[in-house]
Amino acid sequence: MSGPMDVAFLSAAALAERTSVDDAIEALEGFLLGGFDPDDDPARTGADVPAGQILLMPAAFGDLAGVKLVSIAPANPECDLPLVQAVYVLLDGGTLTPLATLDGTYLTTFRTSAVSALAARRLARPDSGRLALFGAGVQAWAHARSLSEVLPLRHVDVVGRRRDRVDALVARIRDELGIEAASADAGAVARADVVACCTTAREPLFDGRLLRPGTAVVAIGAYQPDARELDDATLAGASVVVESRGSALREAGDVIQAIRSGAITTDDLICLRELVLGEAGPAEDAVRVFKGTGMSWQDLAVAGLLHRRASG
Repeated sequence: MSGPMDVAFLSAAALAERTSVDDAIEALEGFLLGGFDPDDDPARTGADVPAGQILLMPAAFGDLAGVKLVSIAPANPECDLPLVQAVYVLLDGGTLTPLATLDGTYLTTFRTSAVSALAARRLARPDSGRLALFGAGVQAWAHARSLSEVLPLRHVDVVGRRRDRVDALVARIRDELGIEAASADAGAVARADVVACCTTAREPLFDGRLLRPGTAVVAIGAYQPDARELDDATLAGASVVVESRGSALREAGDVIQAIRSGAITTDDLICLRELVLGEAGPAEDAVRVFKGTGMSWQDLAVAGLLHRRASG
């Protein structure tokens, strides 16, 4: 057992060297297959501060516990700083002795895209080759990379507000992933097999009527009840997967507003755990939506994996 003087800090560079998206997916699935119910995850708490928000995200399962301290500063992207920054403290589950601290900013980005890849691998058609990617920040890049590891992507259309960032992401996808990419407008969803929404938008990004049956849609940007990236047309009639019903009804504005308008009902929601356990799945000809807001257990699962790799 580690003592207080043994606590190490794992940097983003150190973490990036030690695991893959497939490893992270396996760790996340391990929690769900091992009996963890995301509805038992403590709700995140937070406080508004002048520059944005500070959030606290604790979790515990098995021989691990942990907590993430998150800051969200909306003005940061204009200063070329991350919107979301964080630090993570991993603890022994039995004694709550600190085991390690991790770069929580990297952890958040990595685990978010890994959760999306986990869902997309089950929701997207196996031959999905074209991705419409909304956003040009760190999460957009992480999703391009993670989705390319679980799907046979051949082309990525990048949709964003700032042309310089879109062009930079297009070049990075071409150079580092070896996938053809181009800047595009919201109409790219009509050609897409998969759509990923990784933005700070508070209003819908595209007209859901353009989506073809069987298209998989991942939306992770909106995490407040009054913000959404997806319109009612996207969700109505879709197979809608959420991390947990409780978290979705607290935080997922896309879902909350669609329920409020009558486009979907609470009974329409499929939990990620049900999808992983094979207890539920998408309808064959429906649009398949995964709506994520991020949960504490996901950080714990991936942080535990990263710590084991660093210690081994």
